[in-house]
Amino acid sequence: MDIPSSMKAIVSTGEGDKVQLKTVPVPKPGPGQILVKVIAAAQNPSEWMKLSFIARTSTPDIPIGHDFAGIVVAIGPDVPSGLRTVGERVAGFVNGCLSPELGGTFAEYTLADAHIIISIPETLGFEEASTLGLAGFTACQLLWQSMSLANPLEPAPESFPILIWGGSTTVGQYAIQLSKLSNLQAISTSSPSHHQLLESLGAEQVFDYRDTEVTRKIKQASATDDDGKPIAMTHAVDCVATEETVQRICECFLGEEENGEIAMVLDVELPEKSKGKVRTDFPFVYTLLGKPIPTNILPPQYHFPSMPQHFELGKRFASLLTRLLDEGKLKTVPVKLVPNGLEADVGYWIEYQKEGKVRGEKIVYRIGSDVKGM
Repeated sequence: MDIPSSMKAIVSTGEGDKVQLKTVPVPKPGPGQILVKVIAAAQNPSEWMKLSFIARTSTPDIPIGHDFAGIVVAIGPDVPSGLRTVGERVAGFVNGCLSPELGGTFAEYTLADAHIIISIPETLGFEEASTLGLAGFTACQLLWQSMSLANPLEPAPESFPILIWGGSTTVGQYAIQLSKLSNLQAISTSSPSHHQLLESLGAEQVFDYRDTEVTRKIKQASATDDDGKPIAMTHAVDCVATEETVQRICECFLGEEENGEIAMVLDVELPEKSKGKVRTDFPFVYTLLGKPIPTNILPPQYHFPSMPQHFELGKRFASLLTRLLDEGKLKTVPVKLVPNGLEADVGYWIEYQKEGKVRGEKIVYRIGSDVKGM
């Protein structure tokens, strides 16, 4: 298969948080890696967050982007035989926006770990598949790394409620589905315009997060056992993770002691009265890639060593997500397709997301063409 020596990619300019389209070398896959021809790339809050850190260092030519879907075009050394094949349709994520070596997915080609990959069926479009990376793996982490809950392969023998705060986020939409498949009763929050969507994904009940009575209503909605007694709400996933959302979740836990667990997408401190009663965990999705988190851009709280146990979890999550897609049990999130791919004003769309204008969908760029036989 012919692979060009250069490609187009979105990179940092070194001037604040600005980005530009530039011609750069096509990377070569190293040990344990694959090279993917990117067909579609999805945008995340991670882009603008990391660009804010890049702005502090004025570092140019850092590749941008995390999520991708595309076609395997080359396989590096030390990839187990049969694990990946040239021409395979795949989706996943990289630890982008940090260094040229780690790469980025807003590009015609990207490197990826050969193990932390979702193999996507022919029935699923690349645009839709590109939404699975960070959001899908983060949802897995929140449910099964942070809280060790039941999973779709070993569903809970007795169902119990779990609160998914921010259900219309992409992480929330995947968390609702995975909870339902695990025989958990997902109770969620969103704006009313997204209630029908979340119910279609498996949410038992959905409440307006702006309702001043929302915590009382959620407590009343908690499930009951065979004797009609309420089952305490003790588990929650916070897909928004602000001081306000954490406080409200704590108020939803039944019982005066507010005992419970919250898995959150950002590291937020508990309200003083809940400390020592409620356990929190913030899993950093990039540790699933099994590599140390670089220290050149991110602040100290995001520096992590290589975590082999997390890498093994990442493999399991990739296998599970692949299986659920193959079986038609997992729906991808709605897509907002940006015209013109890499030629689009990517900086505008990153700022658009930073301003909180993305609701219930994922911004996606169509980058390459799906040429049969590639």
